[in-house]
Amino acid sequence: MKTNRLQSLFGQKNKNLLSVYFTGGYPHVDSTAGIVKALAKGGVDMIEVGVPFSDPMADGPVIQESSTIALRNGMTLDLLLNQVEEVRQEVKDIPLVLMGYLNPMMQYGIRRLFERCREIGIDALIIPDLPFKEYMRDFRDLCAEYDIPMIMLITPETDDERIRLIDGNCDGFIYMVSAAATTGTRDSFGHGQLEYFRRIDSLGLKHKRLIGFGISNPSTFAEACAYSSGAIIGSLFIKCLASTASPDEAVGKLFATIGRIPAHDADKAR
Repeated sequence: MKTNRLQSLFGQKNKNLLSVYFTGGYPHVDSTAGIVKALAKGGVDMIEVGVPFSDPMADGPVIQESSTIALRNGMTLDLLLNQVEEVRQEVKDIPLVLMGYLNPMMQYGIRRLFERCREIGIDALIIPDLPFKEYMRDFRDLCAEYDIPMIMLITPETDDERIRLIDGNCDGFIYMVSAAATTGTRDSFGHGQLEYFRRIDSLGLKHKRLIGFGISNPSTFAEACAYSSGAIIGSLFIKCLASTASPDEAVGKLFATIGRIPAHDADKAR
């Protein structure tokens, strides 16, 4: 694979990365561009654009509700891809990852999806309910053909053999789910979770890792960054979108909550 924005990011920065997820079509059907631009201006390192789905099995109540509202607003995969294409003209350099469940993508057409993602500048895909065996059979060659890696998830229950298979057969990065539970915010990581982080850290994997699920404050953000290349935040940002009047305010609230300074404020301080 040739180097894309995702590989370029990891080549330039390998610690304290922040990836932020939002559900396309939430809080309004036309919110996508404003949210992407606000996140990019704030200085996040990667953006995960979520495809709303009626049965998001890996997601907790916050993201489930955002999906319900987005679908009610009329968001579809086709519309979301069109919105991403438009905003990509302004936000050129930051990696954009499309995250969604297998059913809507199969209805859209898998090869058609890869073609469209390459056209509009999507840098990777995350499909939480895609089994690794099906990835190897049906998706791996497409990922290589279109230079769009599939990001696979691992959990505390994933054994070392499977993790090494993922590391050896997938590109991009490895998404470490912090606990065998749905998405949501948590005040702290328990002893078992930290042991899991240490176990994965000791495997000497070739791909970078990001930790997601449960990042909600400076402590959990710092711990995720200590045991991987960075953190993925979703539910917390959805809550920020729900409680503020604009994407810029939501990004500011998110950064304040995890103790990170937005890029534009850091520039002013220099």
